[in-house]
Order: sequence, then structure tokens, then C-alpha cells
Amino acid sequence: MNVLVAVASKHGSTSEVAQRIGAVLEDHGIDVRVSSADHAVPLAGYDAVVLGSAVYAGHWMKEARTLADRLESADPVPMVWLFSIGPVGDPPKPEQDPVDVAEIVDALAVREHRVFAGKLDRSELSFGERAIVRAFRVAEGDFRDWEAITAWANGIAATLRAEARAEP
Repeated sequence: MNVLVAVASKHGSTSEVAQRIGAVLEDHGIDVRVSSADHAVPLAGYDAVVLGSAVYAGHWMKEARTLADRLESADPVPMVWLFSIGPVGDPPKPEQDPVDVAEIVDALAVREHRVFAGKLDRSELSFGERAIVRAFRVAEGDFRDWEAITAWANGIAATLRAEARAEP
């Protein structure tokens, strides 16, 4: 099994999640390439793609949406899992899924989409981003649940192994 873990990350937090997912899959003996979404070329040869994006103002980053569009025209379309990183705080806010993910899920027959809490470090933000965070009173901190992320990646690995055994 060859798997691409592709990610769109603005400040690096989502890339760290992609790296963890890739490491877990590698621990299961799966050949993995972790890449930024805008450098994920070519798509041929991958049995599965795990595509993730940071979420800003309820939307995936453009690079992730563009890669999802390219996946839709792949022949054959690989198995696809999606993850979104964005909500922060305890409990994480916002609670709703990114607005543009539902159409990606439908178009790619996505196996699963998971939303994980993110990380907010105000020192990494631009002036405009800091103003938005301040206006909405967004909590600062690292809210990523590494155990949940690892468990999800283990589930992907189990599915990939089962699919490989089922192939003639």
C-alpha cells in the first residue's frame, strides 16, 4: 500500500498532525509520503490519500480544496480520508464542520472525515489574525488530542490492511 498524507497548514500545527498520521501508518508497514497539499504531485500510484487542512473562518485552505478537486479527476480515485484542524478551547469552538467539506466528502466518496482541535499561538499570527482572535475571544493553547489522532490513524491502517487482504 502506498499512501499520500497531504496537508494544507498555515502556521505548522496541521503539518505536525499530518506527520503524526504518517508516522503511525509507517509503524504499520505502510509506505507513506507526507507532503504539503500544493506539492502533492503526481497523484498516480497512491492507493489511498489522507488529506487534511487547517480551518480558517469555517473554510479549508485553498491548497487542500485544489488537491481535492484534482483527486476527483484521478483515475482511479484512491481511497480518501479527510481531517480538519481548527477548533480551539475547552470545549472546542467552533463546533460545526468546515462549510466546504461536505461537498468534498460527497465528490470523493470519502471513507471518513474527522475534525480535531487545533493549536493557537498568538505570537505566530499576523496583525489581522490577532485582531480577529481578540475580537472573538479565542482561547490560546495547544488543544490537539494526540491520542485521538493516533487512534484515528491506527483505524486507517487497519482498514488499509483489510483492503489489501481482500484484493485478489
